[in-house]
Amino acid sequence: MPDAPAGEDRQIIRLASAQDPRIADYTSLTDVRLRTLREPAEGLYIAESSRVLRRALAAGHRPRSFFLAEKWLDGLADVLAAYPDVPAYVGTPALLEEITGFHLHRGAMAAMHRPAPVPVDELLAGARRVAVLEDIVDHTNVGAIFRSAAALGIDAVLVTPRCGDPLYRRSIRVSMGTVFQVPWARLDSWPGGIGELRRLGFTVAALELAEDAVDVDELAARRIDRLALVLGTEGAGIAPETLEAADLAVKIPMRPGVDSLNVAAASAVAFWELRAR
Repeated sequence: MPDAPAGEDRQIIRLASAQDPRIADYTSLTDVRLRTLREPAEGLYIAESSRVLRRALAAGHRPRSFFLAEKWLDGLADVLAAYPDVPAYVGTPALLEEITGFHLHRGAMAAMHRPAPVPVDELLAGARRVAVLEDIVDHTNVGAIFRSAAALGIDAVLVTPRCGDPLYRRSIRVSMGTVFQVPWARLDSWPGGIGELRRLGFTVAALELAEDAVDVDELAARRIDRLALVLGTEGAGIAPETLEAADLAVKIPMRPGVDSLNVAAASAVAFWELRAR
């Protein structure tokens, strides 16, 4: 396939076929199972929309390539100029949809290099409030929790081995790019990681409707210096072995007849009430 016509910026590569091997990073983006296996293994993630893309770049993440509709060239001219050696693949809306599997109404995305993992000890140095996401596989909830964490004073997020990927496209989009603002790491084992948190001086509280759970405002009144709050899955909640290993359980008081909130909503309430003061 020929590159750009003579005299045109060779950074811009206009696509003529969905089978172009150069755009393999963008194929089948709607296949969640495939992408969550491929992307970490290949060291990439997808930043969707110009706002999210700019936030990723502002966080120091490196682009592999850009992928956009023609009409977005002017709006992202400064970004392309800042990375002249990174190819920008341009196509018609119909062709981009054929490649990705959905209508690219946000107009632009980029394949980004994943940043190198940060050791947990280094990540938590100086942190006072940490959220632990236990096996939360819904990427919408993961993204929403990160957005609340960024807004409400959470210093770092830890995700358990079976938790969804914070850098999956939907997580990033729902978080509005705040996954790039909150430091995070994936734990090697869980609930074994509770011992590591305790060694670092954290009190570990599981957000769960256990019989002995204390109210969130009561826990806030204790003014704990370093607190790790564990959030569990929808429905099943915190695993029994995690509850046994944690220092305590904490709950959000509710009116009679309502027993729980969506985990993303509950995280926002708990983050605000348990913020460092």
